[in-house]
Amino acid sequence: MLLFKYIDRINLMDKLIQQRRTGTQKELAARLQLSVSRLACIIEYLKTVGAPIAFNRSTKTYYYRSEYSIQIKVKIHRSSNAPVNSARIGNLPADPIFRLSNCYSNIF
Repeated sequence: MLLFKYIDRINLMDKLIQQRRTGTQKELAARLQLSVSRLACIIEYLKTVGAPIAFNRSTKTYYYRSEYSIQIKVKIHRSSNAPVNSARIGNLPADPIFRLSNCYSNIF
């Protein structure tokens, strides 16, 4: 399921930024299996919502300028009237990252 792939990407990106081990933008994009332009859009979006992401040119890595982390949680539960083989993931938030516009459509 693509949702879990996207969550894994976000978690890996956050982990690498926290550990200051992202490498260059091109290296991070390759590691996340994204284009450089898509990664640039994601980083710009995260900055607009308050993520203190910066890039250190001497160590060639992204880092958080202050304490910060990205946490994605998915709760899967069985609805009382749903068949046993189906699950509901709930409602996606009406956050701009999920809107289909500009470079944010299919952001991951």
